Amino acid sequence: MNPYILAILLFGLGLGTTITFASSHWLLAWMGLEMNTLAIIPLMAQHHHPRAVEATTKYFLTQATAAAMLLFASVTNAWLSGQWDIQQMTHPLPTTIITLALALKIGLAPVHAWLPEVLQGLDLTVGLILSTWQKLAPFALILQINPTNSTILIILGLTSTLIGGWGGLNQTQLRKILAYSSIAHLGWMILVLQFSPSLTLLTLLTYFVMTFSTFLVFKLNKATTINTLATSWTKAPILTSLTPLILLSLGGLPPLTGFMPKWLILQELAKQDLALTATVAALSALLSLYFYLRLSYAMTLTMSPNNLSGTTPWRLSSSQSTLPLAISTAMAICLLPLAPAATVLLTP
Repeated sequence: MNPYILAILLFGLGLGTTITFASSHWLLAWMGLEMNTLAIIPLMAQHHHPRAVEATTKYFLTQATAAAMLLFASVTNAWLSGQWDIQQMTHPLPTTIITLALALKIGLAPVHAWLPEVLQGLDLTVGLILSTWQKLAPFALILQINPTNSTILIILGLTSTLIGGWGGLNQTQLRKILAYSSIAHLGWMILVLQFSPSLTLLTLLTYFVMTFSTFLVFKLNKATTINTLATSWTKAPILTSLTPLILLSLGGLPPLTGFMPKWLILQELAKQDLALTATVAALSALLSLYFYLRLSYAMTLTMSPNNLSGTTPWRLSSSQSTLPLAISTAMAICLLPLAPAATVLLTP
């Protein structure tokens, strides 16, 4: 892609998210979300592969549906309450519709079906943008409206953690596994949103760091299926020995970074007398842990029985810069000791 066009599209992505962040009016927020969608579509379809085009079409249709729902709900809110302010959502009907529209935008279960399919058709770089940056603007809106209907949030959260765990169990494609992992993590964030918005933000940031690291590892190994991972030890042995730690951090095992948000969320849910919800969420984390362990096993404990067809991939040095990978890997593994500082920041 032409670097000038790429720069314009990335600027559009940044501008769309910034407009949504800065807006207090529903029309401006909607405009920012639309800019976001329109800026990423050429990036998604740049390879002209039938799967990429199909993924782009699916993405466009779901995002357009969500945007139309959001616009409809904000107009309904203006009609019922006479104002367009995002933080003055008083009527339960538009608030619920907007919550569901934003859930569709980020891919929360039960409106998640587009996310694995879309991610599977994209290359790893655009997949990374879709899994991280594209979640920011809708999350900013969900945090601002502070949905009054607590039941719908808990149902969305629990369904997402369960489906995110179950859906990834039988997958062999890494991008689909990462999509289900994304759904499960978003479920954890939504569960605690109404009780501690700052904890949701902390979970979102740790999820970004861990996902960024995982995508970069797969990109360095040019891996899209579990079988490809079995040859990664010949390309980057040290990275291959560190990758299981990143994956187990995504699964939320101590003493890794990913344990911190899960631990704090379970503690918060227990404080709110939601012991059953906390138990179901903790058990659903075991489902996710299974497929992270499966990936770790494939990478470190199995050897590929023969060379992959075509070129021998370990003889070609990668041109990818490894500094971002090194920083994000260190952060994905080592940040748990900062948990006391995080708890101090989280207490109002």
